[in-house]
Amino acid sequence: MLADRFSLGAWTGRTDPEADSPRWHQRIQPLAEAGEPGLALLGFACDEGVRRNHGRVGAAGGPLALRKALANLAWHRGAPAYDAGDVTCEDGDLAAAQARLACGVRTLLDRGHLPLVLGGGHEVAFGSWSGLAEHLAGGPTPRPAAPKIGIVNFDAHFDLRDPAHVQSSGTPFAQIAAQCATRGWPFRYACLGVSRASNTRALFTRAAELGVLVREDRDIRESTLDALGAELDAFVADCDALYLTLDIDVLPACEAPGVSAPAARGVRLELLEPLLERLRDSGKLRLVDFAELNPEHDIDNRTARAAARLIHLLSLNA
Repeated sequence: MLADRFSLGAWTGRTDPEADSPRWHQRIQPLAEAGEPGLALLGFACDEGVRRNHGRVGAAGGPLALRKALANLAWHRGAPAYDAGDVTCEDGDLAAAQARLACGVRTLLDRGHLPLVLGGGHEVAFGSWSGLAEHLAGGPTPRPAAPKIGIVNFDAHFDLRDPAHVQSSGTPFAQIAAQCATRGWPFRYACLGVSRASNTRALFTRAAELGVLVREDRDIRESTLDALGAELDAFVADCDALYLTLDIDVLPACEAPGVSAPAARGVRLELLEPLLERLRDSGKLRLVDFAELNPEHDIDNRTARAAARLIHLLSLNA
C-alpha cells in the first residue's frame, strides 16, 4: 500500500455538454498496480516540520486543497493521471512519515510513473528525494556509477538549516547533502527565488560551501529570463535525473497568501512559468513536489489555484 489513506471525494467539478471537453475530475483514476505509466499524484498531508520550524501550521490540508483546485481545470493530457492517496503524519513521527513517502515515491518510479507529490510542509523534500535515490540506487536497472540528481528548488528559503538541532521544514536540503556525502554522490542543488531578507548570512555561507546555484528573487525579472533559462539548461545537462521542488511561498503574498511564510516580494507567476516549462521539457524530469500550501490562511483559494495552474502546466507535455 502506497498511502495511509485514499479517497477520490475531492475530484468533483463541472461537466460540459460539448464534445471533447474533459476536466481533471473526469480523467483522474485511482492508482492501479497494472496501470499504464502516467502522472501519479501522491499527497503528503504533514506539517510537523513546519511546526518544528516555528511556521504557521495548516499545510497538512494542502493535498486536499490542491486536488480540489485541480479538479475543475481543463484536461489537455494524452497520458493518464492517477491519484495514489495520502501519506499522513498524525503521530508527530516525521522521520517515519518521510520514510513511508520515500517508499511510495520509489514504488511509483519503479512502475514507470512520474510522481507528483502534493505537500505538506517542505519537509516533504527529504522524503521525495529519498524515494528517487532509492529508485536510482536499487531499482530495476541500478546505475554502475553514482547518479547525479539535480535538485531545482523554487523557494524564498534555502532550507539548509543544520539538522543536528531539529529536523524540520527548514532542513531537508541539508539532510539531502549529508545523504549524498554518505553515499559518495555529488550534491547538485539550485535554489531560485531566494529572499536575502529571509535567510541569514550563515545560510548563504553554507550554500556557497555546498556549491549551490543561487538566484535571488530580485534577480528573476523579465529581462533576465533568457539568461536564467540558459543557466538552468546547463545545470540540467550535467545531471542524470532532475527533481523539481516548488515551495509556493516563492510567489508574492498577493498571489499566494495561503502559505506558511508569505513572501513580501517573491517571484511572480508569469516569471516562474517559462522556467518551469524548460525543466518540464528537458527530458530528465523524474520527480516533482509542491510544498507549503496552507489552506487555513488562503484567500478565495487564490494560492491553491495558482499552484494548481502550475501543476497543470507541468502536465502538458504528455
